[in-house]
Amino acid sequence: MRRAVLTAALVVGVAVLALILSDKVLPIEVWATPEKKAKEVVEIDLHEKVEEQPAQGPAVEEKEVLQEATPVVFIDAGHGGNDGGCFEGDIIEKNINLSIAGLVQDKLEKSGYEVVMSRSDDVYVAIEDRVKSANSTNADIYISIHQNFSDVKSVGGMEVWYDGTDAQRDSRRLALLVSQQTARSTGAVEREVRGDADFYVTGSTQMPACLIETGFLSNKEERARLVSQEYQEKLASGIVQGIEYYFHPKTMYLTFDDGPSEENTARVLDILKKRNIKATFFLVGENVEKYPEIARRIVAEGHTIGIHCYNHDYQNLYRSAESYVEDFEHARRVVYEVTGVEAVLFRFPGGSINSYNDKVYAEIIEEMTRQGYVYYDWNASIEDAVAGTEPTQLVANGVRTTLGRRKVILLAHDVVYSTGEILEDLLDSFPEYEMRPLSEEVEPIHFKDSVF
Repeated sequence: MRRAVLTAALVVGVAVLALILSDKVLPIEVWATPEKKAKEVVEIDLHEKVEEQPAQGPAVEEKEVLQEATPVVFIDAGHGGNDGGCFEGDIIEKNINLSIAGLVQDKLEKSGYEVVMSRSDDVYVAIEDRVKSANSTNADIYISIHQNFSDVKSVGGMEVWYDGTDAQRDSRRLALLVSQQTARSTGAVEREVRGDADFYVTGSTQMPACLIETGFLSNKEERARLVSQEYQEKLASGIVQGIEYYFHPKTMYLTFDDGPSEENTARVLDILKKRNIKATFFLVGENVEKYPEIARRIVAEGHTIGIHCYNHDYQNLYRSAESYVEDFEHARRVVYEVTGVEAVLFRFPGGSINSYNDKVYAEIIEEMTRQGYVYYDWNASIEDAVAGTEPTQLVANGVRTTLGRRKVILLAHDVVYSTGEILEDLLDSFPEYEMRPLSEEVEPIHFKDSVF
């Protein structure tokens, strides 16, 4: 008995001594569960100090803080001190600029922005010092507020300027937003958004910058509005809303149906590429067969591909649920063979509920959903499939039908010549939206759930 106890004690002692002396990693065999891969087998170092490991929680929190950094806005009240700017009688530009700038500052700070002012009272600040201050404070955007003047007393309206020679700073979008939102808040005439600004403050700043001339002091009616506290509040609100959309845009999914076509789709793709915009193309199978290179270009340039149909024959397509699925599968196979894309998204020709499919749409939706496909209708349209519509009307249709929604799926057709003709103007009309391609993660818009 005593020998057994001594033997056991010796074994324990040896084991303890081995643990104390060992500075090696002790491998512990771990079996991966059926849901885990073998690479998840780990080795545990018993001497590893846990506190030296990077903590996941704080790292994530720090990342979130960085992502939500407070935007810094530099507001420049033009002129000041012995530089009065333009004037009419005893109404001097520098005073109006400062008054509007102060209102913008108050509204921005109440909304959580950090604001840096070029001047807060009637002092002269050289334009070089304004730019130096904005650059040294690492401001995110720069907005200079001014008034206009003309020898022609009837001239009125608002102008916004930016440096169009530097596309990297995104000053164009900032200028479009300030112009658009200020016009909406005041009812002022949008004269121009000009990219040929030859101003030191718009050309020498390191951040996106624009200069707004809110009106003409030389115009009697406009001058009366510009000195009004109520109108200045509207001007400030418009400028602030433009800034808000610059940092927190709404979302638009630009979608094109019926393509590809050789000439028109290529022109649409050229414009999207120039603007670095990704869209979604719902393709027609027989058109993919005709223009395979265009279909492959759509994929190569990062756009999303969905299925529209193989043949745009509504009567045959919607004869039954079986005929629809057969047509869809034909189109899906063609798209896969040409592009290598296994398309999951689709759009019903004419929309999910229309006069051709009213008896079968529910059955089609049920079957397509069962097979794992996702369909998307739309909640805005440029109405380019309507014959005889003037190109300029297409832009107005798009703006009108969005209704200011925060999430928009916009319908257009890349096979329509006029669509490519007006696409640049259409995109300029939506600076408050960030353009994104559809994906399976995007919650669909369905006619049966939506009210236009």
